[in-house]
Amino acid sequence: MLKRSGGLFLLAASTLLIGAKPYDDFSAVILAEHNAERARLGQLPLQWNDELALGAKDWATYLAQTGRFEHSPEVAGQPRLGENIWGGTPGKFGAKRMVRAWIAEKRHFKHGVFPANSSTSNVQDVSHYTQIIWRETREVGCSTSTGENEQILVCRYNSPGNVVGRRPI
Repeated sequence: MLKRSGGLFLLAASTLLIGAKPYDDFSAVILAEHNAERARLGQLPLQWNDELALGAKDWATYLAQTGRFEHSPEVAGQPRLGENIWGGTPGKFGAKRMVRAWIAEKRHFKHGVFPANSSTSNVQDVSHYTQIIWRETREVGCSTSTGENEQILVCRYNSPGNVVGRRPI
């Protein structure tokens, strides 16, 4: 028993020393991928938000169960959130690969006022990426769910990005 409580003490102490809460592997990878890209651009890091992750889980579950692939509707009286969604073959993609698919959109990104940020003139070619790097965004929470034919990743962001007339960075 002493060994176990000593281990818990070390876990708690190491968490205090690095100034962050312990995450599971999924959320740690998701957050690290987002923040690595933001750091490359000199943006502040995002913080993980469990409440956003719970909302993302609800929407991912809905999409997986229904086979639909669409953004969640805005709810009157609720604050606006940003949202990225990803879908792929169940069990074939890890969290890192999912987020990197969004980050790969940077190949089409050009600086400017949103939505004129795509070198292809199609904002959908960069809108996941611009949400990840959006200057005012401070928090993210994500979750996955697996349906019969597709695994879904949903990430929610506060404050939302992709605001018409504003610059992402």
